Amino acid sequence: MKKKWLAVLAASALGLAGCASTASQNSGTSSSGGTGTPVSIMVGGLNKQIYLPFMLAQRLGYYQQQGLNVTLQDEGAGVDATTNMVAGAVQGVGGFYDHTIAMQGLGQSMESVVSMLTTPGEVELCRDEVKDRIHSPADWAGKNLGVTDLGSSTDFLTQYLAQKNGVDPAKIHRVGVQSGNTLIGALQHGNVDCAMTTEPTVSTLLATGSAYVLLDMRTAAATTQQLGGEYPATSLYMMTSYVDSHPDVVQKLVNAYVATLKWIQTHTGAQVADQMPADYYAGSGKDAYAKAFDSEKGIYNPTGIMPPSGPPTDLAVLQAFNPDVKGKSIDVSKTYTDKFVQAAK
Repeated sequence: MKKKWLAVLAASALGLAGCASTASQNSGTSSSGGTGTPVSIMVGGLNKQIYLPFMLAQRLGYYQQQGLNVTLQDEGAGVDATTNMVAGAVQGVGGFYDHTIAMQGLGQSMESVVSMLTTPGEVELCRDEVKDRIHSPADWAGKNLGVTDLGSSTDFLTQYLAQKNGVDPAKIHRVGVQSGNTLIGALQHGNVDCAMTTEPTVSTLLATGSAYVLLDMRTAAATTQQLGGEYPATSLYMMTSYVDSHPDVVQKLVNAYVATLKWIQTHTGAQVADQMPADYYAGSGKDAYAKAFDSEKGIYNPTGIMPPSGPPTDLAVLQAFNPDVKGKSIDVSKTYTDKFVQAAK
């Protein structure tokens, strides 16, 4: 499994190295502008509220204040964003912290430099037609389950929840459906029975009456019930080699994100919506976007410090089923650092 994955990664790296120079031309790219130090960050779904701090920091002007010209690139899945970073196409990834653990199992050293979410903020939705057949993950055997992509954090969580509820992950059919409109279409057309997603997609689907909530991990209590403890999710993670060689750039990025996290704590959903691009809430509407934010505001880390009990929970989840982590000696202390958050101004 490891050799196969690394072979795919190597092939991707060759391809990405050739296209890295044109990445800024992609339609899913947004630059903070200015003449500051250039930094490229790939985010596993820029319009998802779980990744709100990345675009919000740009809209608030915090990158420019730090002397940075940050280019945000949109990628549908964190696993693909991670591959881009390993290939050298971007300097950082806005994605789930658990990728740093999975990649250590594959011999790659990367670390979270700021923690943005203390819970996954994920919701498992099922299409209304299966309501009498799927009441919990214990009913998943033989079902088609949507994840952002194979190897993504939603894939990790889906497999863990299946196993925890007595279903062999090999007995479920995981389907990469990305997020937003592609995920909505997959559910509404019956291509998947259930799918794991976040706001604003959750509100958009529930408003149509075509889906129902199977389980919800938008609160600390619900996350502990499903996963056994705090599960730090969204973070900015980077290759350890980059963190060690560019501490000044990393510090400026963390300064911007700590300021953004503090701004989030003192503002309402309506004020957040006013800052965001209109296409971020085009599906559900601006009011629904604001309401969704207000209902899940507690998912955001107010300090940026990694919750001490969080990394062991992430590790336990991955060790339960992931062959790249299971049985490996993983040092979680090397998968994150708080020194930049502690020094943030």
